[in-house]
This record gives sequence, structure tokens and C-alpha cells, in this order.
Amino acid sequence: MSLSVVALSFAAIFVVELPDKTFIAALVLSTRYRGIFVWIGVGLAFLVQTLIAVTVGKAVTFLPTDLVHAVAGAIFLVGAFLLAREAPKADAEEHETEEEFAAKAGATKTGGAAVLASFLVLFAAEWGDLSQLLTISLVGRYHDAVSVFVGAWVALLAVSGLAVVAGRFLLRYLKLSTIHYVGSAVCFVLAVVTAAQIIAG
Repeated sequence: MSLSVVALSFAAIFVVELPDKTFIAALVLSTRYRGIFVWIGVGLAFLVQTLIAVTVGKAVTFLPTDLVHAVAGAIFLVGAFLLAREAPKADAEEHETEEEFAAKAGATKTGGAAVLASFLVLFAAEWGDLSQLLTISLVGRYHDAVSVFVGAWVALLAVSGLAVVAGRFLLRYLKLSTIHYVGSAVCFVLAVVTAAQIIAG
């Protein structure tokens, strides 16, 4: 396992997922259910989805290296574009997103029911998410499924943990639009680095 790939995967997924609907969903769920149950349910959903993304990424590594790197670079670039495009309207849509997940959460639940409800809400919401595509790309780019898995899953646990523990506090001082721009910059840097390495051969 490479600590540098773990750190890179953590940083990339963390900044991309922080302004995402995942953060708002975990925050809203924590107002309905006990925080620890939300975090466990969300964490299990992320575990399954990250395993699937890493498995797909591992399968991709059997393709020609240059092709894999080119596709990974393109996904990083698209991610940068999408995050930058969504940034201006992120703050205005925050309340709407909260209402959407409040409706999905339903009535207050405890114990295993709260864990299951949190799992299902996040599991259904995150398919095809940018963080999944980046996880696939990172595995394809670095050929290190274990390190990418650890970095990506820990990043997702950290984001959801922050939402559960201090979501309202963070949103008071950090605008989602600003976090979008930071995530966009990180994706752009990854795209440039990947392109430079392809050119260098």
C-alpha cells in the first residue's frame, strides 16, 4: 500500500465530496436519527460503493496504459468543469437539497432501523456520483486499488462524519460554492499532471 496514493485519493475525494449532496444528506439525516446510526449507515453505503468503484477501476487497468491514463485525465477535466459550473448556484440550491433529503428520511427511527434508512438514502443517491468516477480514474491512473480504496473510503467517512457532527457550523462559515471551486481546482491539477505524464511517456 502506498501512503502517497492514499493521501492523494483522500484529498481528491474529500474536496469533491464536501460540497456534494452527500454532505447535506448526512446533515439532514442526523437531524432525524441519532448521529452514530447515521454515520454507520452512510459509512456502510460508501463501503459498498467504493468497493464497486475500485473493482471497476481495477478492471480498467487491463486496458492499454495510455488509453487508461487518457480517460482518467478526461474524467478529471470533466470533474473540474462540472464543479466549476455548479459552484455559482450551489448556495441557492442548498435549502432545496435539504428539503429533498428530509422527505426521503421520513419519520424518526432508532437503532438498526436508522442505520438501514441512512444506508438506503445514501446508497440510492450516490450512484454515478463524481466521487465514484474519480475513484475509478484514480485506480486506473495509479494501478493501486487498495491504496485508492483506503483513501477514498476514509475521505467519504470524514465528510459524512463532519456533516453529522458539525454540518450546520461548517455551512455557517464555509460556502458550498467556495468548496466547489476548490474541488474544481484539485480536479484540474490532476488532469494537468496526468496529461503531462502521458506526454512525457
